[in-house]
Amino acid sequence: MKNTKAQTTTKTLADLYRAMDRRFAATITYLAPGDTEPTVRTIEIAELRTTKNGGIVIVAMCRLRSEERQFHLSGIQAYTLHRIAFVLDRPTPTKYVRPAPAPVDNAEALFFYELARDQDDADHTPRALIQADTSLAA
Repeated sequence: MKNTKAQTTTKTLADLYRAMDRRFAATITYLAPGDTEPTVRTIEIAELRTTKNGGIVIVAMCRLRSEERQFHLSGIQAYTLHRIAFVLDRPTPTKYVRPAPAPVDNAEALFFYELARDQDDADHTPRALIQADTSLAA
């Protein structure tokens, strides 16, 4: 088990990225914000994200909960990389459907149109999954 205090953040991040790339599971000792006791979780890393304030978030399938969870890199106290493959299936994102144009002549219809638009953000396709037009690339 590697203690994150004994190494740089770059080394920790590189090891976790390597586990994600090779689709190997990792066991982490994680202290969630606001908790006093760390938990041990075996995770299957799906992606690494950065937050607006520069923090790093690990999006992974948690074998304890069998759900997709987010772990802040700063909360990982120790980790072990395994050579066991992923066993959990990550839920597929739903497709975003562009809504009809907003009504401009009826205030009540516009009100209900806006209410229908403010649904959960989980029903959009992340930018990484949208095909980019590379025909103009040099």
